[in-house]
Amino acid sequence: MHQPIRIIHAEPLPHAAWAEIIGAEPRLATTPVGMATLQGDVAHLFAGAVAFQVGSLRDELPRHLWPDSALLAVAPSLLAISTHGAGYDTVDVAAMTDAGVLVMNQQGGNAEGVAEHAVGMMLTLLKRITEAHAAMRAGTAADRPALMGRELAGRTVGLIGLGNIGRRVAEICRLAFGCRILAADPYLDAATIAAAGAEKVSLAALLAASDIVSVHCPLNAETRGMIGGAALAAMRPGAILVNTARQYIHDEAAVLAALEAGHLAAAGLDCWDREPQPDTTNPLLLHPRVLASPHTAGVTHESRRRIATWGAGQLIGLFLGGARPPRLVNPEAWDSFATRFAAAFGRAPGTPAQAA
Repeated sequence: MHQPIRIIHAEPLPHAAWAEIIGAEPRLATTPVGMATLQGDVAHLFAGAVAFQVGSLRDELPRHLWPDSALLAVAPSLLAISTHGAGYDTVDVAAMTDAGVLVMNQQGGNAEGVAEHAVGMMLTLLKRITEAHAAMRAGTAADRPALMGRELAGRTVGLIGLGNIGRRVAEICRLAFGCRILAADPYLDAATIAAAGAEKVSLAALLAASDIVSVHCPLNAETRGMIGGAALAAMRPGAILVNTARQYIHDEAAVLAALEAGHLAAAGLDCWDREPQPDTTNPLLLHPRVLASPHTAGVTHESRRRIATWGAGQLIGLFLGGARPPRLVNPEAWDSFATRFAAAFGRAPGTPAQAA
């Protein structure tokens, strides 16, 4: 009997469904790693492992378990990295590509959850619900006009990125609230953006014209620090910023300064420099016009089950079913991966494995 194909998985898993699906396949074997995993144990644990199911939340994974060239040096058998969700912040994609290692994510699996969260933040901040809640608890809510809010209906919403999540936010805001939707996405043409009910504009034009700016792009070299002091100053006075994408896209100090200056009306932040729990003394976290959540926009029962199911299915499809992964982050690595896969398994990718 052939030895089972070894997969390493980082805990916490997004949902028990991942382990249930993988565990039901006798040709696969999994080994957990996590915050308690010592650096000296990595080489032993990863010996012979061909895949690593990994989280992207930096503070939930020790640095020596981040998939990079250092990990590959002690885990040379790895052929694929699969992330728990859409993000891959812990993964050095360039290093994986150079080594012929595929990187796969679960893009779109949490789109509904994140989109609903983003719109919920818009409504909460416009209507000043958290401020009213705090005033009632403090016994200072008698002056109702002091808590007067604004309506989302008819406003201009600017979306930075129009992928799965951005398109769903556009749909909700346009159909439910009659919003004008602007989109800044350099990878989509005007016709594609128009088909999603939005207008293609430059980032500068979006910042200047939007009542609400909502971030829905990945963190990369292009977007890191994108919403800094200059971008915030370019926003319409009294605008609202929402970021349910990734930390480091907005500059925390710059957002705080814009709020304190009164230029930015409010901010809804699901992403923080330190996650999931920022320092409790962080002045941005304590600001009365900041709505905070600990990167939980996509943490719903439905989203978690979906991404776990997709992740397990994608690994099974790749190693047992002969299927090219549908959510490849680095398709340019395929040819070198295919050579390494054939050497490891004696069959080309695309060829189903024999039944147990």
